[in-house]
Amino acid sequence: MSGLLGVRLLLLWGSACLWLPGLTRGALVISGAHEALQETRGAARSLQKRSTVEATVEVHSVTLHCTVTSRFAHTVMTSKALNKANTSQEIFFEVELPKTAFITNFSMEIEGEVYVGEVKEKEKAKKQYEKAVSSGQTAGLVKASGRKMEKFSVSVNIAGGSNVTFILTYEELLQRKLGQYEILTRVKPKQPVQEFQIVTNIFEPQGISYVDAHAAFLTNDLLPLVEKTVTDKKAHISFSPTMEQQRKCPGCDETLIDGDFIIKYEVNRAKSLGDIQIVNGYFVHFFSPPDLPRVPKNVVFVIDRSGSMSGQKIRQTREAMLTILKDLHEEDYFALIVFDHRIDSWQESLTKATKGNVAQAMDYVRQIHDYGGTDINDAVLKAVEMLVKDRQEKKLPERSIDMIILLTDGMPNEGESHIPKIQENVRSAIGGNMSLFCLGFGNDVDYSFLDVMSKQNKGLARRIFEGSDATVQLQGFYEEVSSPLLLEVDLRYPDNAVDFLTKNHFNQLFNGSEIVVAGRLMDNDLNNFMVEVFGQGFEEDFNVQGEASAVDWDVMYPDEEYIFGNFTERLWAYLTIQELLEKSKTGTTDEKTNTTAKALDMSLHYSFVTPLTSMVVTKPETEDGTESPLIADKLTEEQRQMAERMGYVHKYAAPPVHTSYHQPPPTYFVDGDPHFMIELPDRDDALCFNINDKPGTIFNLVRDPTSGILVNGQIIGDKKISPDGKMNTYFWRFGIIHQTLGVRLLVSTWDISVFQDGKQVKLLWSDTAGLKGPNVDLLLTKDRSLTVTLKDSVKFVILLHKVWEKHPYHRDYLGFYTLDSHLLSPSVHGLLGQFYHGIEYEVTDLRPGEVPEKPDATMFVKGQELNVTRGWQRDFRRDVKNGENVPCWFIHNNGTGLLDGEATDYIVSGLFKTF
Repeated sequence: MSGLLGVRLLLLWGSACLWLPGLTRGALVISGAHEALQETRGAARSLQKRSTVEATVEVHSVTLHCTVTSRFAHTVMTSKALNKANTSQEIFFEVELPKTAFITNFSMEIEGEVYVGEVKEKEKAKKQYEKAVSSGQTAGLVKASGRKMEKFSVSVNIAGGSNVTFILTYEELLQRKLGQYEILTRVKPKQPVQEFQIVTNIFEPQGISYVDAHAAFLTNDLLPLVEKTVTDKKAHISFSPTMEQQRKCPGCDETLIDGDFIIKYEVNRAKSLGDIQIVNGYFVHFFSPPDLPRVPKNVVFVIDRSGSMSGQKIRQTREAMLTILKDLHEEDYFALIVFDHRIDSWQESLTKATKGNVAQAMDYVRQIHDYGGTDINDAVLKAVEMLVKDRQEKKLPERSIDMIILLTDGMPNEGESHIPKIQENVRSAIGGNMSLFCLGFGNDVDYSFLDVMSKQNKGLARRIFEGSDATVQLQGFYEEVSSPLLLEVDLRYPDNAVDFLTKNHFNQLFNGSEIVVAGRLMDNDLNNFMVEVFGQGFEEDFNVQGEASAVDWDVMYPDEEYIFGNFTERLWAYLTIQELLEKSKTGTTDEKTNTTAKALDMSLHYSFVTPLTSMVVTKPETEDGTESPLIADKLTEEQRQMAERMGYVHKYAAPPVHTSYHQPPPTYFVDGDPHFMIELPDRDDALCFNINDKPGTIFNLVRDPTSGILVNGQIIGDKKISPDGKMNTYFWRFGIIHQTLGVRLLVSTWDISVFQDGKQVKLLWSDTAGLKGPNVDLLLTKDRSLTVTLKDSVKFVILLHKVWEKHPYHRDYLGFYTLDSHLLSPSVHGLLGQFYHGIEYEVTDLRPGEVPEKPDATMFVKGQELNVTRGWQRDFRRDVKNGENVPCWFIHNNGTGLLDGEATDYIVSGLFKTF
């Protein structure tokens, strides 16, 4: 496969997709739908041309059949294709499925031979995975795809005249949000398909109150093709356009069908006890009683205003908060805390949400501006202190719920910054007496930290994705938790009748949501299966009880051949595994070990692909007689975040691809503590390393004896050691010499001095100025940057990072960026200079690292084998305040193995010295 460059053939499907590689040279990595394909080294850019061999593969059908039985969805995606050519062809199958779903089966049928995927323990599949990656194959079949979906991809080589059928099955429990259930199918065929069909059957014994199906691509001509039949307890939805109906224009190969096909529905809710289904020895209880009054809430909003929130994020946060404040009910109490390295509050206690108070709070929100570091620990503890104090002083309604909503976009870097200690502090302070909801804004936040901390404190975490709709996301989350109906809900069942019960105590029930409990019956004697539900309501306690009985599905659906008879058992298993996975993130070491072992055992027993298991797909033997196993994993939210941060797909050891489009030149810089970065656009990659030494040390960055250019930099330390014992160092002065031109510059965080022909010109960073001379041009942007252009030679950009003058630890510092480095001679060297004329390396053996978001790998460079870690550094050229994350391979130990010699070899005695 590595010698083929993919050219799209045909179809896609929710998103099942088949396509055929053409014979263009280059390596291909399988990934998403057309616009999301990621190939190695820019090969994707040649995918725009159609292939002359496309007609040699004929897609017979693409179908999706989804059966929903009491909220439990069982989906089967099938695609059939024929290779009409005389020679073999590589055909790809791609499907996008909801990230909440578990894959349960995958198979390929080729000329009557069936190849079935096998669910194995992840650790046992790991060796096959590493072997495939190290040999240059793309072993991972599952990738993140947008916010809600995952992409499953597999390819197979099909002999001429042969058929192939791909079948993927997955299952999920539909979650009720804002009063409805949603079935999402992503449809991106990119061209008309011979037999295209979506069929969904919904069976709900409670009765169906409404069903709606829609998609943005449904034109007036396509809309009538959506067939919807709804009876009391069943709904049937189908969409099956012909090839001609799919076309954008008569005879053309473009399709109208492109986007999400969404079905939403709701069930009847007449019983206060909820709905209980008993089938084949298992039961499931859905609880969401109608017409309950909301419980008043006392909410403290804790808002990050640190420097990284600048620009669109802080603006969207203000917009969302203004809307949220307007939606507060008058019986609610609220408070506002904003934080960077300081903690400020609008009022010192919670305030009733009267129109006047809300209007004043909105004025306060409009004045929130970004600045400083991130002290999450003290900000959350301040919120807890407020709620505790107001409770003790009886300022809050007795029957009300206390909650904290934290919004942050970054890592704690002020005050207490050790994450386990922050979690311990917050858990101890809250003491189980309130709920903490955490919203992680963007990709820099440590989602795992927020997820664990919220679950330890009766809450949940949610990612807020950067984008134009971030305001809507924030408002949407608040809407989900804004109306509590019951607190401390207990669902009780006869002890002598039920075992292996899922979670049956819930801290709160919110309007529009639903509680689901499942369990196994100890026998089939249902004469006395009593169910009781207790909870704390607004004005009085909620208490209801009733007797459950089994449902006769044959009587309820006499015209249906019911093929999903064990749905209650699989729903119970799905729910149990999800809960065990959540428990494995918290608790003692023994508790984590036990819950993980139970979750693994159940995942294997029920053939669910979960974060603990993998599906191993063994493809048919290739022409050289070798098998090619591929691995399908389940992505955690942390892994999805990592993929978004990094944007890489095993492409680092691919052969070079020569392309005709313009590539931006490489960039070499040092910024921060001090972080060295070599950006390599031609490889769509970067390398990075840190240099740690004592304050006052001077390093040579660039030395070109041919042109006479020299750049040295001196590092400075923090004002004092921070409480975590860390001393950061930064560059604060640079000396630049062009001996041939007789120019010398001294740039510090204080000022800029230019020396030439015995004369000195001094500039202040508070100036905005442009100086043009016969040998050097300077462009100074006030308090931001200095661009130095040496005649007929290299260009340097120096960035000023200003820190709050009264900051207890940090100081102002400088960043140094090299542009047009190709103009320097081949003899250029230095910490940065040695990379100016390129570097050859390969990365293989991708494997989990110490931090889940940062995998390790093996790098071969300069004849050495190094352990490297995938991370990221910031490039501040476009945004000097926040920077842009650049994924890079981090070389440990001061760049040892990547650098020529040791870092200490580059220490010099003065800013204008060469030794």
